[in-house]
Amino acid sequence: MNRTSRLERRFEALIWKFRLVTLIPVVMSLLGSISCFVIGTYAEISVLKKVFRGDFTHDNSTLLIGKVVGGIDYYLIGIALLIFGYGIYELVISDIDPRQADESSSRHNLLNIEDLDGLKQKLTKVIIVALIVTAFKVMVSFEVTSITELIQYCAGVLMLAFSSYLIGRTGKH
Repeated sequence: MNRTSRLERRFEALIWKFRLVTLIPVVMSLLGSISCFVIGTYAEISVLKKVFRGDFTHDNSTLLIGKVVGGIDYYLIGIALLIFGYGIYELVISDIDPRQADESSSRHNLLNIEDLDGLKQKLTKVIIVALIVTAFKVMVSFEVTSITELIQYCAGVLMLAFSSYLIGRTGKH
């Protein structure tokens, strides 16, 4: 009986340590987040260089706006990866102590993830906003040549507005 309980305790300790495997996706998502921030910053800086040099015309201004919006999209994806890594760490490994020690109440809600549903909800919001930004990027360069395209364009704008409305309503039951 005593030998069995000792074996059980060791086995449970081993199972508990297996949660550390989740450090791999945590670290990779944080590194991916940094990569997205760097790529987004590069896109923004490349547009700023062209603007300050005066290398823009009416013809390429749509392209430049698309690059700015694309940079914002990279930032949003980086934020989603950051939220994912942070959330998985807090849910599976441990609470992040510096956040707990911070006295300012404004920071406690920043990435406060209590459960898996909370993580999914925060990620879903960021991903939907990233999709809205991507759709906006496409719509900026969209040229309407027929009534059908105009109706499709308006339907796209309406869907974006509706999805923004739904994001705003989430959590307000």
